[in-house]
Amino acid sequence: MATDASEAQNSNPQSSPKPASSLVNRFRNFLVVLVAVVLVASVFVGTQTATGSESLTSLAQSATSYEVATTNEKPSLVEFYANWCTSCQAMADDMAQLRTEYGDRVNFVMLNVDNSKWLPEMLKYRVDGIPHFLFMDAEGMAIASAIGEQPKTILSDNLIALSQGETLPHQRLSGRQSEVEDAMFSPSSDDPRSHGAQVVPQ
Repeated sequence: MATDASEAQNSNPQSSPKPASSLVNRFRNFLVVLVAVVLVASVFVGTQTATGSESLTSLAQSATSYEVATTNEKPSLVEFYANWCTSCQAMADDMAQLRTEYGDRVNFVMLNVDNSKWLPEMLKYRVDGIPHFLFMDAEGMAIASAIGEQPKTILSDNLIALSQGETLPHQRLSGRQSEVEDAMFSPSSDDPRSHGAQVVPQ
């Protein structure tokens, strides 16, 4: 009889607690919550970092005007950009730091490709991708250009040489760029620009 009672007790799932299973479930729930918190924090930090502290609008507002840059007898770095250009946005903090470091020796000019005022300059300098950087000597003559995202150290080397009137050390560069969507800027199939972006002598 005692054996029958013990068997009946064992067959009833409610009568035998399962502490190990309960602990596993609690631990699993804790891990799920922990992972969710980490993911939310990562997304928040990522969006804060991605936007950067500098905006293209604030950089453009404090930039040297193109008219002043071509007449003040200082070399210039001209950036053709657009607010929707992700590559331009990605470089905003670097450009702000470079301007702080070299702004006393080099003009930093920003020309928005969405402003039709700069259409003659876009045609003159063959701007079909942005960011498009134009290096100009103290006389306002274009000596080289670079298309696409550029490492800060490369631009820094070029700016030092530009400010000293020397040959730019980095003449063949390429980087990720945003296309300027306008038929008049689309390179033809035999145009060497259609094979990639680079820094080229003007």
